[in-house]
Amino acid sequence: MGLVYAIANQKGGVGKTTTTVNVGACIAEAGYGTLVVDVDPQANATVGLGIERTRSPGLYEVLTGEASALEALAETRIPGLRLLPAGAGLAGANIELPRMEGFEDCLRDCLAPVRDRFEYVLLDCPPSLGPLTVSALVAADSVIVPVQTEYFALEGLAALLETLALVQRELNPRLTVAGMLLTMHDSRTRLGQDVEREVREHFPDLVFDTVIPRNVRVGEAPSFGLPVTHHDPHSAGAAAYFELAKEVAALG
Repeated sequence: MGLVYAIANQKGGVGKTTTTVNVGACIAEAGYGTLVVDVDPQANATVGLGIERTRSPGLYEVLTGEASALEALAETRIPGLRLLPAGAGLAGANIELPRMEGFEDCLRDCLAPVRDRFEYVLLDCPPSLGPLTVSALVAADSVIVPVQTEYFALEGLAALLETLALVQRELNPRLTVAGMLLTMHDSRTRLGQDVEREVREHFPDLVFDTVIPRNVRVGEAPSFGLPVTHHDPHSAGAAAYFELAKEVAALG
């Protein structure tokens, strides 16, 4: 059975989608069957992998029973990497899901028929702790938490960890934190150095060794519908994501 990772943080703009897309691409290139599931209504992972935002069926149709996960899978330009796109109606799922009995288990149940087809499944979560994120945490084995190395880096982490603990206690006892990932890091600045030190001191056993640098190529890659590892494989950002993928693979 494949390992399922949720990439989650309720703060926006911290690199969740970039991490999902690039780790997925790196693991797939290493020869592991990999699935990216776009759980975010903004559909940035979908676009970042070169698939139209409006492609249907998508995750919304899967969650509502209009299509199976297998029917919704899309091929990407990365060999071995497939995508379950968000679907045009996913924004409404945050309202509709809580009306369904046992909605917390919905995503896990929907993915069950395809999970065994892949060695890694990566869930790109929305920037909130709403129903879609909760359902992703219930479906996941582990969580990767991207943390931007900025002044407010630690703000909200306590709330996220409390939510993870609650989900673990009440809904998914197997859930673990795979690690926190420092992103958009500028090691030349005092602020970047201070934030990295503070996060590592607060969570000494929960921070990945790899740090993702602030890199222009990482930012522009989605406009080409490609991971940075394919847009510019020799860039500093691509090198960092290759190293992160090795760390993630080692966990499994």
